[in-house]
Amino acid sequence: MKKAYLDNASTTAMHPLVIEEMVQVMGSVYGNPSSTHSTGRQAKVVLETARKTIAFLINAEAREIIFTSGGTEANNLVLHSAVKDLGIRRIISSRTEHHSVLNTIPQLAAQYGIDAVYVNLLPGGQPDMEHLEALLQQDIPTLVSLIHVNNETGVVLNLNETGSLCRKYKALFHTDTVQSVGKTEFDLQNLPVDFIVASAHKFHGPKGIGFLYIDKTVGLKPMVFGGEQEKGLRPGTEPIHQIAGMAKALQLSYAGLQEHRQHISGLKDYLHSQLELHFPGFKVNGKAEGEALFYNITNILLPLPEDKTAMILFSLDMQGVEVSRGSACQSGSVKPSHVLKEILSGDEVKKPSLRISFSHYNTTEDIDQLIVALKKI
Repeated sequence: MKKAYLDNASTTAMHPLVIEEMVQVMGSVYGNPSSTHSTGRQAKVVLETARKTIAFLINAEAREIIFTSGGTEANNLVLHSAVKDLGIRRIISSRTEHHSVLNTIPQLAAQYGIDAVYVNLLPGGQPDMEHLEALLQQDIPTLVSLIHVNNETGVVLNLNETGSLCRKYKALFHTDTVQSVGKTEFDLQNLPVDFIVASAHKFHGPKGIGFLYIDKTVGLKPMVFGGEQEKGLRPGTEPIHQIAGMAKALQLSYAGLQEHRQHISGLKDYLHSQLELHFPGFKVNGKAEGEALFYNITNILLPLPEDKTAMILFSLDMQGVEVSRGSACQSGSVKPSHVLKEILSGDEVKKPSLRISFSHYNTTEDIDQLIVALKKI
């Protein structure tokens, strides 16, 4: 059966050149980069070349890049260290964050007695900047943690506006950029952010590796303890093959960015036109007047009865169509997405919503296959 993989916000297929790069490194660079002999130095060259490549692509400095296992670890490192080591007494976030932020903040509040405050959301799910500014006017050492591109809806946070507010009121600004690194440009020398995070498998790289950008003026401390790798912030021998693969994947992503963005935007427009034709009355979740959603993610509320919700993913999968939805099946019951619960009415959240996310590997034939499968449900 031909498969239509439309779940690229969950993970992406590795680029063949990334696999080639990793195989080459695994086969010939086996040294420990902390060793001082020539085999170790060879590994160190691969490590630091990858760090410089990544820094160059996002206009950061190499010393500001720390390698981690991915976005979840990086988010936890920022949040924990900000509270334990930087004197943060309050975290301002939202109810629509990734769970690595959403579930960490209450733990920190319980353990350290900090205030956990959630900014109001506008109808589509965009944080209310007026409410954020009102909160920041209170003289409390604060970290603002808001996701850049929402992983379920594609709602985009204005980093310049948010970061400028944080700078104005001397708050630190952390943003989860897992869905956007490799898919949009970053200029971290001129962007008012203190921390961003990335995960290689979101931009056609390997799983289990990512990075954290820490502004050079901000000093974090480790969450786990060991050797001096990654400035002591992330001890443990670095996985050279994964790091080289991530750098290659990011390089390829930015080299093809304009072409890929145009192709994917065309696919998204085609999907919406086909839905309009075959499922009139569908709704794009998170879409608000005057606000553009991220180009590779669309979350669709289908004009179908709620009794279709529980089995819709299974039915699509049986027809070779792979997507995700705003509702997750756990222990046989349908649990609404925490993001959609914040932006949809009670009746709407019970109905079937699908998150459809694209990569440059997708084609209009994938969308045609999705539409045919949906019509059979």
